[in-house]
Amino acid sequence: MPHIAMSPELAPGTPGLFQYRPETGRPLGELAETLLRSPHSLGRGERELIATYVSVLNHCKFCTSTHSEVSAAQIEGGRSLVDKVIADVDSAPASPKLRALIKIAAATVEGGHAVTAELVEAARQAGATDTEIHDSVLISAAFCMFNRYCDGLAAIVPDDPAAYAGMAQMIINDGYRMCATGH
Repeated sequence: MPHIAMSPELAPGTPGLFQYRPETGRPLGELAETLLRSPHSLGRGERELIATYVSVLNHCKFCTSTHSEVSAAQIEGGRSLVDKVIADVDSAPASPKLRALIKIAAATVEGGHAVTAELVEAARQAGATDTEIHDSVLISAAFCMFNRYCDGLAAIVPDDPAAYAGMAQMIINDGYRMCATGH
C-alpha cells in the first residue's frame, strides 16, 4: 500500500511517482535520460548496469528489476553478464574499466567519502576517462535517490517479472522522458 494516495491509472514504481508530481518528475526523467541514454563513451547497457548494481545494493526491487532488463537488452553478454555482475562483480566477464566504475558506484552508495583516490586511480588505470568517473558517481547518486524515492513512498510495483521486460522495452524505445508523462 503506497504511503500517499495515488491514482490507479499511474504507472507502477518510480514512473508513477514522476507522473504524480510532473513538476518534479519531468526534471528527474530528464536526468535519467541524460545519464543513461545520451551519447557517451559508455554504452547504454553499461550505464544501465551501473544503475542496476546500485539498485541491488539499495535493495530496490523495482529499479533492480527494471534496469537489469534494460541493461540485459542493450549490453554485449546480455542477461548472463548482468546476472554475473550482480552476483560477483570481481569475477564477472565485464571489462576491467566497467568493473572499476561499478566499484566507484558501489562506494558512492556507502557515501561520497567512500570514493577514494585509489578507486579513482584504479579506474583510470583501467582506461576510464574523467567523464566516465564523473558519470558513474552521478548515476550512483541519482539511483540512490530514485531507489529511496520509490521505496520511501512504498510505490506499487509489479510482482510479475514479465512486467519489467515490457517496461524495459518501453524505456529502450521511448526513453525516460515518457516516464513523467505516461506517453
